[in-house]
Amino acid sequence: MRRLRLALILAALGAGQAQAGLFDDDEARRALADFKARTEARFDQQGKAQLELANQISRQAEEIARLRGQVETLTYELETATKRQQDFYLDLDTRLRKLEPQPAAAAGNDGGSGAPQKPAGDPAVEGQEYEAALNFFKGNKFKEAAAAFATFLQKHPDSSLAPNAQFWLGNAWYAQRDCRRAIEAQSYVTTKWPDSPKAPDAMLAIATCQQEMGNPTGVKRTLETLIAKYPNSPAAESARARLKKK
Repeated sequence: MRRLRLALILAALGAGQAQAGLFDDDEARRALADFKARTEARFDQQGKAQLELANQISRQAEEIARLRGQVETLTYELETATKRQQDFYLDLDTRLRKLEPQPAAAAGNDGGSGAPQKPAGDPAVEGQEYEAALNFFKGNKFKEAAAAFATFLQKHPDSSLAPNAQFWLGNAWYAQRDCRRAIEAQSYVTTKWPDSPKAPDAMLAIATCQQEMGNPTGVKRTLETLIAKYPNSPAAESARARLKKK
């Protein structure tokens, strides 16, 4: 009887331990499942965040490409307009020079005044040197053109072609993307020869350089001054058109 009672007690203890082990396994599985769920949720959130970041980067890349395309288009349009303007000035310069009378070279006497006068330059020689410099520009040899026009101005500062030479010197510097020197050259046209037909064109060229240098205030001021000083010039018409676009 005592043995039977002992056996029942041992059996009960074994069943309790087995049930406790079963409970421990269930809790472990539940904990593992909960951990797995939290981990998967975290990975899912990270994946969504990475996907959104990738989409943002893609959209920004597309926007940068679009803006770059606009900049390239505007640059091309500006260069094309500048080239057309230069071609127009070259053609006009050539036509006007053909219409200008060619005065005879002075003999270098005192002209009856009793005081020696500075001998006038030979218009034929000046014309040849000017044409040679202009041909450099027409051939897109802008460095050579700048040197030739500078030499012309040193040799013939009082020539009737000096304002034109100074104007093309500025254009030659601009063609080399040296806006600082271009503005200096064109400003000399407007100050020394304010009544020259090239003066309003020089101011328009200054505004173009200021635009490329990122100086909108300077552009507006130059264009307004151009219109005020030379209201009936073709350059003034271009200046009005530019101001309307701003």
